[in-house]
Amino acid sequence: MGIRAHLWLLKSAVLAIVATLSSPIASAQTDGWPNRPLRIVVGFAPGGSNDIVARLLAEKLSKSLGQPAVVENKPGAGGAVAAAFVKSQPADGYTLLVGASGAMVVGPAIGAPATYDTLADFEPVSILGTFPLVLLVNAESPHKTLKDFVVWSKANPAASNYGSASPTFTLATELLKLRTGASIQKVSYRGTNDVVVAVLGNQVTTAMTDTLPAIPMLKDGKLRALAVTSTQRLPELQDVPTMAEAGITGAEAVFWTGLFVPKGTPKEIVSRLEAEAKAAMQDGEIRQRLRVLATDAASSTPAEFTDRIKADLKAWGEVAKAANVTLE
Repeated sequence: MGIRAHLWLLKSAVLAIVATLSSPIASAQTDGWPNRPLRIVVGFAPGGSNDIVARLLAEKLSKSLGQPAVVENKPGAGGAVAAAFVKSQPADGYTLLVGASGAMVVGPAIGAPATYDTLADFEPVSILGTFPLVLLVNAESPHKTLKDFVVWSKANPAASNYGSASPTFTLATELLKLRTGASIQKVSYRGTNDVVVAVLGNQVTTAMTDTLPAIPMLKDGKLRALAVTSTQRLPELQDVPTMAEAGITGAEAVFWTGLFVPKGTPKEIVSRLEAEAKAAMQDGEIRQRLRVLATDAASSTPAEFTDRIKADLKAWGEVAKAANVTLE
């Protein structure tokens, strides 16, 4: 056999191998998926809103995929520990991340240590839920409205401060300061519950928090809410105005929880997970259970989620720069 014939046979063999490897992504990776349990990693302790979202999703995935979906809590660094862990896992569709916007966009926007890159290291699958924050004062505070508080803070800068347990709450409050000129200095706390206790004890003048730890105290009359950062009033807090209704424009802040997988996960698996997440978040029971947490169940395509991440990185990066906020 001549050299030309040998070359032809070699070329044919190579093409056959390439065709085998590239035809439906490969059968080896996606055929039969899932054939073992999935784990859903959450960057917070059990009982919080992100953990609840993950457990509701896990329950639905276990039923629809026919394999157990087990929630694994890896708290630390506002969700960054969990994100860094999932980044390091195989891109095979068996390790998922329920990631909050604090770890995925707010932290990076203020220069968090580069242990991962949200868009370079993950495939965004779908938004799962969105939620606003609420601005709190002690129920005995003389401040009845947000505008009253802003005026007072300008006149009493040395006495005005706010509690914050994460960059998310910090940037939302700094956005309010940028829009109003309010003079309030940050006091850092380890957790949101500590912040709520500080407001109750008059250790800080105000605080921006998520609604989960705040609503019980608001309903008991121990705290007062001056505004919510959503564009519409919350069903659970119908008497609390939005920022716009309180006379402040451009201070809205709505955050999210979303589903991610490691970069390189086969597109077929990403598409299947997107469809499953959408079905779960459209379930009436899940929507009602999240509504109690003042969280709106939501879904998106990977492309829509990617666009939201890009927009949020840009917007919060601009706030951090304007307010001169850096990671402590």
